[in-house]
Amino acid sequence: MNKRRNNMRSLKKYVPALLVLIMFIISGCRGDIPVYHISEDIDFSYYRRVAVVPFDNLTNDKYADEIVRQVVVSELLASGLVDVVFPGEVKNAITELGIKSVSTLTTSQIKALCNNLKTEALIVGAVEEYGEVKMGNISAPQVTLSLMMADANTGSIVWSITKTRGGASFMARHFGAKHETLSETVLMLVRESIRTLYRQ
Repeated sequence: MNKRRNNMRSLKKYVPALLVLIMFIISGCRGDIPVYHISEDIDFSYYRRVAVVPFDNLTNDKYADEIVRQVVVSELLASGLVDVVFPGEVKNAITELGIKSVSTLTTSQIKALCNNLKTEALIVGAVEEYGEVKMGNISAPQVTLSLMMADANTGSIVWSITKTRGGASFMARHFGAKHETLSETVLMLVRESIRTLYRQ
């Protein structure tokens, strides 16, 4: 009986530390659960060459769209999943086809762009959040990104994802732990988003 009581006392000593550890693990998942869609009837190995069109910028940072787009291009190439058209070629094709806005691409415009660039798909996106957010007296970077892949033959969306990463973690808020830089947040957000294509 005494041995059991001693064991209980010993266990109680570790409960606070265990709770902190659990909070650390939970807060370590710095990205929100992504909302994404993948067409189940599509063979994604078909897509070997894609073009990434200029992104919508819904933030107050005028460079956010191009910064994130460049990371998307780099991470797609690094993944080995696809080849990516050089951004300058994409810009020329948009001008040549007289497309005024890539924010509202029609099915026919998607097909025309893919035909011009000889790609199997287009990737479009929007940077919805980019910069520092405050939680109490702590500021930390936070980025929200939406990406979609449109099929060249049908113009339909075969993959889409919206994901947020960043904000001050539990450890940063309460123990002064270092948080990611804005560049690190963008890189990890893009990398995690593209990883959802690996599962195909």
